[in-house]
Amino acid sequence: MEKVKLAVIYYSSTGINYKLAKMAEEGALEAGAEVRVLKVQELAPEAAIDSNPAWRANVEATKDIPIATSADLDWADAIIFSMPTRFGNLPSQMKQFLDMQGGMWAQGKLTNKVVSAMASAGNPNGGQEVTVKSLYTSMMHWGAIIVPPGFTDDSIYKAGGNPYGTSVTQGQDGNMVEDVNDAVKHQAKRTVEVASWIKKGK
Repeated sequence: MEKVKLAVIYYSSTGINYKLAKMAEEGALEAGAEVRVLKVQELAPEAAIDSNPAWRANVEATKDIPIATSADLDWADAIIFSMPTRFGNLPSQMKQFLDMQGGMWAQGKLTNKVVSAMASAGNPNGGQEVTVKSLYTSMMHWGAIIVPPGFTDDSIYKAGGNPYGTSVTQGQDGNMVEDVNDAVKHQAKRTVEVASWIKKGK
């Protein structure tokens, strides 16, 4: 059987979700998948980006990461989304990307995509869980097959115990508070595994 094709699609202003995306890529590659790491289009004005040195630094550091398109969704058997919370909801950049997929949805090209999600926030109860679940609501409309990590591995407890999708707190120093590397990799491998079952079944 050909490899599972996984798109890791993220939005990141200061770099946390880019790091999560790269962890997911590593786990998926270990599971034998073909992986594309992609970012969604930035919508914030240059003045806003320039007002935060960490945001500007991340924009420059990730300028060569391709921007996700509908063609990437068509290519993928599975998708892992990663994004920060914005008032307990999806950031507008990720929401616009989803909103632009009406044509794909109407053609039935998003049905049975295997999907999982991750999130970050500035404090431990900053909306990570509801952000992941908000993403999953859109996936239900797609007819996607949602693969949460649940409590299927000890790494999930070590990372803070979010069964909906790995989540992390960004500390005041701009770094991750929790150690989520193993949990992200497990979530990626689980997503690839389920996608392989679907692919075989087809």
